[in-house]
Amino acid sequence: MISEAELIADRRKLKRKVTFWRVAAAALVVAGVLAAAGAGGGFQSFEKYKDHVARVSITGFISGDQPTLDLLEEIDKSDAVKAVILRIDSPGGSTAGSEALYEALIKAGKKKPIVAVMDTVAASGGYITAIAADHIVARGNTITGSIGVIFQFPEISKLLDTLGVKMEEIKSGELKAEPNPYKPVTEKARAAANVMVQDSFAWFTGLVAERRKIPLPQVLLLSDGRVYTGRQAVKEKLIDEIGGEEKATAWLSSEKNVSEDLPILDWQPKRPENLTGLGFSLLHAIMNGVGLGQFAPGPDRPKLDGMLAVWHPDL
Repeated sequence: MISEAELIADRRKLKRKVTFWRVAAAALVVAGVLAAAGAGGGFQSFEKYKDHVARVSITGFISGDQPTLDLLEEIDKSDAVKAVILRIDSPGGSTAGSEALYEALIKAGKKKPIVAVMDTVAASGGYITAIAADHIVARGNTITGSIGVIFQFPEISKLLDTLGVKMEEIKSGELKAEPNPYKPVTEKARAAANVMVQDSFAWFTGLVAERRKIPLPQVLLLSDGRVYTGRQAVKEKLIDEIGGEEKATAWLSSEKNVSEDLPILDWQPKRPENLTGLGFSLLHAIMNGVGLGQFAPGPDRPKLDGMLAVWHPDL
């Protein structure tokens, strides 16, 4: 027969076990919340529900990727975002990608002021991004401009001849799949490609004239593809002033009544890891976990198919 003392001891043991599992369950919940916060941008994500200025960085090749467009849509819908500082360090990208980014910024700019801050390079598609803003600031030695469009293609017919290789084709029309890298470009194909490039060029220069309030004839004089320093760009009215982010916040305060006391929070696009394909994303995630993310391999660079609004296509 179990004594009263033994019963009391058993109850205490049971209570300790229950307490342990309750604490363990609470710890798991807290860990889950912390993990979710980390996946969503860390603890700073909680601050995004308070009034602030959003900082968005546009760097590298501009492709009009969906995560960036989704980010701008989220900013557009956020009542807590009172203004946007757009940090640009990009030589440009695809013409269609630059167009998509420009349109997303214009949409967001209807509800809240946007000021662009150019860093080292904001050329071609990077400049298209900048002119979507209400105000543009650049360093004196920032490289900008490069207003123009380029359509490049290889022509390797002589190499194929040397190797004894001949490409045959059957196509529905004379200009189908032209220009063709396997044969010299025909004058008709060259003319058709030039019409396409000039159409996109007219779109680009039209944007500059509209957004910068510069007469189109003057824009055309500035649009021979050359780049400008920030100082030159101010003189040509391609940008508004020389400086950095401090000038951006001062402008937001003086012209848009956005308090300089508001915190500036970084908004970053959500880029889900792709665990298939070549496995680069999985390896990158693992190496990030051990602090070696910068050494992880990845895809070489974006494909450069189609027309480009980029300063140096080989970038």
